[in-house]
Amino acid sequence: MKRACTIEELHDSLPLTEHKAVLVPTMGALHEGHFSLIRKAREIAGPHGRVAVSIFVNPIQFDRESDLASYPCTLDKDLEACQKLGVDIVFTPEVESVYHPDRSITIHETSLSKLLCGATREGHFDGVCTVVAKLFNLFRPTDAVFGKKDYQQLAIIHRLVRDLNIPVTIHGAETVREEDGLALSSRNVRLTQLNREQAPIIREALVAARNAVDAGEKSADVVKSIALNTINAVSTIPRIDYLECVDAETLEAVESIDKLTLLATAVFFGDVRLIDNIELEPQG
Repeated sequence: MKRACTIEELHDSLPLTEHKAVLVPTMGALHEGHFSLIRKAREIAGPHGRVAVSIFVNPIQFDRESDLASYPCTLDKDLEACQKLGVDIVFTPEVESVYHPDRSITIHETSLSKLLCGATREGHFDGVCTVVAKLFNLFRPTDAVFGKKDYQQLAIIHRLVRDLNIPVTIHGAETVREEDGLALSSRNVRLTQLNREQAPIIREALVAARNAVDAGEKSADVVKSIALNTINAVSTIPRIDYLECVDAETLEAVESIDKLTLLATAVFFGDVRLIDNIELEPQG
């Protein structure tokens, strides 16, 4: 496995290939969720293809300085995991290698980022689009893998590739969970013991809502109420950032579940913000 810390080192580490070149962009603090993305990348690349992982905590996608400052760093363990998983190249740049001090261009998304996380995290997805476009330019991958846990991000990356004619095939990977249903996240380690015990209520709420849809419920308001009431049943009520039913493709709010719909939520447990979602398919 090769490690590149600068753009120059990265270019030297990217030999020409006629096979698949698959990128997994991450911000480090890797866990089983990331490992599943890397395994999927290896499947896509095949025995002769190349798998690359970027580990870069992108400062321009954070809307809260405290969130950036508290983001965990486990670089040595991350590199060891990448080695074991058969990654070919790992890119671990400093901020100065990625952004010029007088940078003046940012990619601005104007549609899919209006609801859900984008409604309360101003500039977040512009930061995501900008860094992902830069990584695509640097790596020139044939394919890239992103997790469905951040469904909105995945939808926006699809739109980024489509609208800017970037020749990369985007693959979504299913969310990996703890045994109690909590979606794996690098933020989970910041939960207090009580909050960790309560956090699986998010998944329980989403599943309860999906069960109602499976039983024939079509009203988005009813479905949201079921999820909301489930979350609010915990003894220490968490703060709900949002809980919305949206079209799975356009991410626009829906009133009736008539086609594939996404129920997505972000919930604060203390100062830790956790996101999760579930796909709803109408019956009949």
